Amino acid sequence: MSKGECILKLDGVTKSYGPAGGEQVEVLKGIDLSINYGDSVAVVGPSGSGKSTLLNVMGTLDSPTAGFVFLDGEDVSALGDKALAAVRNRKIGFVFQLHHLLPQCTVMENVMVPTLVGVFDKDAHERALRLLDRVGLSHRLSHRPEQLSGGECQRVAVVRALINKPSLLLADEPTGSLDRHAAEALCQLLMDLNKDEETAIVMVTHSVALAENMGRVMEIEDGAFKKG
Repeated sequence: MSKGECILKLDGVTKSYGPAGGEQVEVLKGIDLSINYGDSVAVVGPSGSGKSTLLNVMGTLDSPTAGFVFLDGEDVSALGDKALAAVRNRKIGFVFQLHHLLPQCTVMENVMVPTLVGVFDKDAHERALRLLDRVGLSHRLSHRPEQLSGGECQRVAVVRALINKPSLLLADEPTGSLDRHAAEALCQLLMDLNKDEETAIVMVTHSVALAENMGRVMEIEDGAFKKG
């Protein structure tokens, strides 16, 4: 695939929560969105506006109540759990607000976890070394999460998300626990990846500086994108 071709499309997506037969709370309301290879998109909005739910639906971690989610033209909203897990591992990288590192594993082992599923990539180890160096962690390869700061753990999580060369990177406040210098370095890494590998990036952020580096800024409020 190449820049300009669609990697992700949401068509009339709604998401509601509530007991069966009871009152439903509609969190997403008729979301239409297209993301192409090479796009970089910041999603901004107040707390409770539906940003994280939107990211979960984009990443197939949650299914829409109505509407469709297409990844590379495939209707993934119709796939079962096993097929969805394979799609996520192959095509999507995730960076969450909490790093979710395995406490018993070293930095390098945590980064390499996604490569244990699917086709073995002999270049993955070298890629991990390059990326960890880019985020200033080349001296921490054998350390475990308890020996790292919160910001260092988050940088490890970002590299883990990138290790399988995802077509789509979804990030929820990836710089929230980083100081200014580390946040700028991480932002530059993501922008370079976006440019060099045409990885599409969708990022939920409250950082004005980070959003301004993205190619498109979309504001969500009360479960729907604001017009204009």
